[in-house]
Amino acid sequence: MNSEISNQQQPKGLIIVNTGDGKGKTTAALGVVFRSWGYGLRICMIQFIKSSVFETGEFKAARQLNIEWHRCGDGFVFHQEDQDEAAALALDGWKLAQQKILSAAYDLIVLDEFTYPLIFGWLDPQEVADWILHNKPAAMHLIITGRNAPQKLIDIADLVTEMKLIKHPFQNGIKAQAGTEF
Repeated sequence: MNSEISNQQQPKGLIIVNTGDGKGKTTAALGVVFRSWGYGLRICMIQFIKSSVFETGEFKAARQLNIEWHRCGDGFVFHQEDQDEAAALALDGWKLAQQKILSAAYDLIVLDEFTYPLIFGWLDPQEVADWILHNKPAAMHLIITGRNAPQKLIDIADLVTEMKLIKHPFQNGIKAQAGTEF
């Protein structure tokens, strides 16, 4: 760990939840990722919905910075026909997340789009919240993103931010653009 940080008091690992129907949940988490990288912290990003087929700008940047990054989904699942495959991938992603958390090899882990497996009923929110409370190392920061965060996650979090949609370019027919949306 960077000496700037190690000279401070031992940090308390925060549980941070970025939720809501507005844009910016992952982007806010990435701000913490890049800030942490600047201090030499060990980082792991696990994305639960995004597919390994499509490389976003943030994935490309993380690869150049040697930030560990896993994409465990098969694409966005709101209208997907094969929910069983998406659920299986999410369960595999949760097993990977549990391994990474238990390893204590990271200072920051991001579980991006993790609320979806919970709200779709693929994982039980109470079991996940209990597991996190009993297994997350005390100094590790954990960020969870996604819409409609279950109350169980909100209850265990140290910081919860709700992104509120006020206006989005998509409402005016403007498609997602490289660099601002992905």
